[in-house]
Amino acid sequence: MITRQIPNLSFSQICQSGQCFRMTECRPGVYEVIAGDRRLEVSQQQETCVFDCSQRDFDEFWSGYFDLERDYGAYIDQINPRDSYLLQAAACGSGIRILKQDLWEMIVTFLISQQNNIVRIRRCIDNICREYGCSITDEKGHAYYAFPRPEALAELPEDALMACNLGYRSKYVVRAAKAVVSGAFDLHAVEQMNYRQSREALLTLFGAGEKVADCICLFALHHLEAFPIDTHIRQALDQHYKRGFPNRRYQGHQGILQQYIFYYESAVKRPDRQRACTRGCQDI
Repeated sequence: MITRQIPNLSFSQICQSGQCFRMTECRPGVYEVIAGDRRLEVSQQQETCVFDCSQRDFDEFWSGYFDLERDYGAYIDQINPRDSYLLQAAACGSGIRILKQDLWEMIVTFLISQQNNIVRIRRCIDNICREYGCSITDEKGHAYYAFPRPEALAELPEDALMACNLGYRSKYVVRAAKAVVSGAFDLHAVEQMNYRQSREALLTLFGAGEKVADCICLFALHHLEAFPIDTHIRQALDQHYKRGFPNRRYQGHQGILQQYIFYYESAVKRPDRQRACTRGCQDI
């Protein structure tokens, strides 16, 4: 059990931020996080955060996963004091951090996310994990499923994942798995690329458009300059930034501000579109 005082961290806000879909509120105030083949329970009271894991697991994985060494307060302090909209969005979502997630898992996740909502995305991912991921029971007796590796999906017919509720997205995921297994898409190589290079590489995947590529760049590769534009962000830009978002002022961390805007638009201004994160529904 690891206890830390951490400012600018809210598990509740992260759970509703649209960047991870295997994080759920398993009990009031307690969140289960499954990342790859790992599982964690976390909770907090104000800035006191409790991680139910060993010191080694915390240091080697979870601290990096939650990006705990980064000072997010510094990014909020840099916001233009005349930009009342962005200040309000950052104040409402100040506990969001950009998670460092597995590249393959994020490729599948955001290929699935197209024209979809959080409830259905969670269900789709849970289905493919149960069907094609390894069953794991941890040392405390908690049973869960690891995220399926590309090899588990590459030999499937292109429509096989329709049974997991993926619909037409089934072929996107199966073709991505085939590309990874064949070596046509090199995960390790993409992890070494800069933002522009990795974005271009991701756009070669069947079914991956600009928004999907930017989501993967931000939430897997941690390219903080990536700025995914979905319906919520487009509406905010049209209303508040008619001349375009001030990318130059926030060069290198636009993706953090994008998350504040997304959370503000989807979970705060439109609470009817975003219920509790275990049951929520928002357009991605």
